[in-house]
Amino acid sequence: MTLGAALVSVGLEIFLVPNNIIDGGVVGISIITSALSSMPLGLFLFLFNLPFLILGYKQIGKTFALSTLYSVLLMSVGTTLLHSVPPITIDPLLAAVFGGIILGIGVGLVIRSGGSLDGTEIVAILFSKKSAFSVGEIVMFINLFILGSAGFVFGWDRAMYSLIAYYIAFKMIDITIEGFDESKSVWIISDNNKEIGDAILSRLGRGVTYLNGEGGFTGGAKRVIFCVITRLEEAKLKTIVEELDPSAFLAVGNIHDVKGGRFKKKDIH
Repeated sequence: MTLGAALVSVGLEIFLVPNNIIDGGVVGISIITSALSSMPLGLFLFLFNLPFLILGYKQIGKTFALSTLYSVLLMSVGTTLLHSVPPITIDPLLAAVFGGIILGIGVGLVIRSGGSLDGTEIVAILFSKKSAFSVGEIVMFINLFILGSAGFVFGWDRAMYSLIAYYIAFKMIDITIEGFDESKSVWIISDNNKEIGDAILSRLGRGVTYLNGEGGFTGGAKRVIFCVITRLEEAKLKTIVEELDPSAFLAVGNIHDVKGGRFKKKDIH
């Protein structure tokens, strides 16, 4: 959590803020407000997150709120200390790319540790419970509005660079939380199910489960292969299926957690 908050501070003050590039959420609002008022960014990061911290304490839980408070305080202090440090680059594209990478890794580490650095996530969690929209959709809507506002303050070219930084940070958060070896579920329907299943066992070293199904149109019996693999094994599995049955039905989905059975995440060489 400490490392994550420190990385976010570096991403903001060494890359994004000096180049007038913002992030989404409370961080983005804080950057805009700081630029308009010439007051320290760290002050607004803390003040604007405070109401959401109180809300999170009441609605989500004490541990989450205290973890978030610690992270936000560290981020606020970090940005204040780094404010006088000269930026590494004044190229806005480089700043957006590398600032987004560092910011995303930092936020991902904090989230993995049970905290948060942005109050809009707390609002999204609470709203999602009472609406048809997901947390991600609510956060995206809020951030599009905030990132669009950057165009009126810093210019539309900086708003577009901000979108690049936000997208990269969003992807890096996902990678940091889930890891490169994120688990995936695989469903395969093929007449060559035995050959494909044996190949997955021998070439990937993954166990498979055969399920009995029935075709909705034909009513014929179908044998479905189910297995769990890592992200890095996905390409190899698709190659196996393509070799043995190019017309096979293949569905791959993300899994956030796997427990039990014989599944273990292996090192890929």
